[in-house]
Amino acid sequence: MKLKKQVSVCGAAIFCAAVFSLYLMLDRVQHDPAAAARHQAGPASFPRSQISVLQSRIEQLEQLLEENHEIISHIKESVLELTAHAEAGGQPLPALPLRLPNGSWLLPPPDGRPSFCSVAPQDCRFALPGADAGGGQRAELQMLAVSALLPYDNQDGGVWKQGFDVTYDPREWDAGGLQVFVVPHSHNDPGWIKTFDKYYVDQTQHILNSMVVKLQEDPRRRFIWSEISFFSKWWDNISTQKQAAVRRLVGNGQLEMVTGGWVMPDEANSHYFAMIDQLIEGHQWLERNIGVMPRSGWAVDPFGHSATMPYLLRRANLTSMLIQRVHYAIKKHFAANRNLEFMWRQSWDPDASTDILCHMMPFYSYDVPHTCGPDPKICCQFDFKRLPGGRINCPWKVPPKAITSTNVAERAQLLLDQYRKKSKLYRSKVLLVPLGDDFRYDKPQEWDAQFLNYQRLFDYFSAHPDLHVQAQFGTLSDYFDALYKQMGIVPGMRPPGFPVLSGDFFSYADREDHYWTGYYTSRPFYKSMGRVLEAHLRGAEILYSLALSHARHAGVDSKYPLSDYALLTDARRNLGLFQHHDAITGTAKEAVVVDYGVRLLHSLTSLKRVISNAAHYLVLADKEAYHYDLAVPVLGPDETRLNQDSLPEKTVIKVDCLPCRFVVVFNPLEQERLTVVSLLVNTPHVRVLNEEGQPLAVQLSAQWVSAADMVPDVYQVSILMRLPALGLSILQLSKAFDSHNTLKSSVRLFLHGRDLPVHKHEAFPVRVIPTAADDFCLQNQHLRACFAGSSGAGPSFLYRHRQQGHFLH
Repeated sequence: MKLKKQVSVCGAAIFCAAVFSLYLMLDRVQHDPAAAARHQAGPASFPRSQISVLQSRIEQLEQLLEENHEIISHIKESVLELTAHAEAGGQPLPALPLRLPNGSWLLPPPDGRPSFCSVAPQDCRFALPGADAGGGQRAELQMLAVSALLPYDNQDGGVWKQGFDVTYDPREWDAGGLQVFVVPHSHNDPGWIKTFDKYYVDQTQHILNSMVVKLQEDPRRRFIWSEISFFSKWWDNISTQKQAAVRRLVGNGQLEMVTGGWVMPDEANSHYFAMIDQLIEGHQWLERNIGVMPRSGWAVDPFGHSATMPYLLRRANLTSMLIQRVHYAIKKHFAANRNLEFMWRQSWDPDASTDILCHMMPFYSYDVPHTCGPDPKICCQFDFKRLPGGRINCPWKVPPKAITSTNVAERAQLLLDQYRKKSKLYRSKVLLVPLGDDFRYDKPQEWDAQFLNYQRLFDYFSAHPDLHVQAQFGTLSDYFDALYKQMGIVPGMRPPGFPVLSGDFFSYADREDHYWTGYYTSRPFYKSMGRVLEAHLRGAEILYSLALSHARHAGVDSKYPLSDYALLTDARRNLGLFQHHDAITGTAKEAVVVDYGVRLLHSLTSLKRVISNAAHYLVLADKEAYHYDLAVPVLGPDETRLNQDSLPEKTVIKVDCLPCRFVVVFNPLEQERLTVVSLLVNTPHVRVLNEEGQPLAVQLSAQWVSAADMVPDVYQVSILMRLPALGLSILQLSKAFDSHNTLKSSVRLFLHGRDLPVHKHEAFPVRVIPTAADDFCLQNQHLRACFAGSSGAGPSFLYRHRQQGHFLH
């Protein structure tokens, strides 16, 4: 109905404008004194030329009115058809991808909705000064403002060195007891000291194998896992019986997959495309193999936390998350004000739709000595992997004790004191206590030591209700569910009294003067290589999707290499692996960095093959003629890399005498681009044509191997092209036997504000002339450009006028 009204109003406006124009013209004639005088003098005195002009204008107006009526009729018919189709519940038939005349590929919108939307003024209210988010509620914690207020003095806080002394009243839990969830976990870095595969063989596979056995021994046991890259590799190597056992453990809540990303990504260097991609890869793997989607986020090891990650997790339907690596001064400030749990909101969010509940761990690390409470000397005594006789011990020189009937009361009271002190930093009586560290639980003995000793403590708490504490093993979502229940809200809602925060947590420091910021720029070669792989992955996915869809609709999909999908998957996973917080950051050992580089190069080569196959199919007019041959590809790559640490080398196109060389250029963006395409050729005598065979303007440049040396027989050809959105363009390169055909457009030089013509269709040799120790000039028969090497001044241009034979500034 709204569309019908808009059409009616538009048609009425057009009609009124046409009638009003006619009225003005007639009115002008009536009020023209000269015309009135001629009219009174009689028909004989009125010029015939003006009558004919007026008559022709009236006829034009009548024709315009008829055209307007036709346009309005067509619009009305379209509206009626759309309305009837919608009322009938009809769905549009799937259409074949269509290549438009401009070279772009058109896919119809899947739901028939328009591809544009209007922008209301209120949509931009967040940018106005003083605008409130969430219907008038501003974020209480703005991180820029918080950071500006902190002294960063790092005063000694006692047993909690970076904090303060925590006290409590033992009777404050009498009305409502403390509920404690101890969450066993093992953080597995997909590459750090060892490579991904080495870690899997030495430790990770043993952790996961023991997990299946030990969790089934007691239904009260719990465990969480984050890195799907490791989990998928393990899954492919276990029996179907063990896979079924894993599904049961997930189904009954003993095992929780947290975050569900391919890795636990770095949040400072990673591009949001790669962060989303690795999250999708992990979530799709979980849904496809286990039938579960993550509910809670777990990020204990990235070196600072971006505001982008909570946004992505919330959009992935997660309702809660946990973070650890935050500047010690911010942790102390938040703990003092009991702001360690908050709703994390995007700074531009006008309606609180991006809010996600975030739990910040308060202490130095995520290992056991820094998770049960503020005193690491005591907490370390409850890390039962450090029992005497093991490989590791407590740095505070007080070892753990196995829990027995004779010491359980004393040990339980000591641990409960830490639990109560930690709970004083939060706003609820539900407490989260992680129990783990890097590559923990890789031996069956550790599973037994942790689970059996803690269970004796939990049983003691349960047997003494006067302690007013309920402790148990739990998952991350167990904790958040209990928190939501105690607050009387549904998951995802804001707990009453919890603050709202906006901003990020960079830069990170874990102790005084230890700022984790060097990784922003370390190993820039591999950071760049990751971005290159990102771009190729996007282009390959687009082209593969278009080609495969077209091949299936055309019935020739049997000829298309469907195996390319496996290459896409492998590349997506290698790119995701590189987003790990010890990969793209450059913080891994040298051998591990080389392993990442080899994986990136392998996937980059594979993606070029996918792109070549898809482009070859899409540019063919006769799809039946498509033939795929891995050994003899039709299209070659634009550049190659010899090794994982080599710079890319552009392919030199050999322009032979007879056949044309074809170059396919792909624009992976959703909008048209005006860009310069540069190619390397082996001759200066080259002609470039577009798809229609029309010559294109080109610029020919030397290829420099150093500051003063040119590469022999290699030239750079630059072409200004307009590339269609998601489109392929074809260039034809052939050898120009006539040097006057090298340039097919007029070339002009702009020197000191003057437009100086250079005769077109000509190529001129250039030579380097040394003038002083550091100075040099570039000169041909028309132009000399001089540069001062000592000061960097220049260039100073001299232009030789052809007729006069001398140089002009």
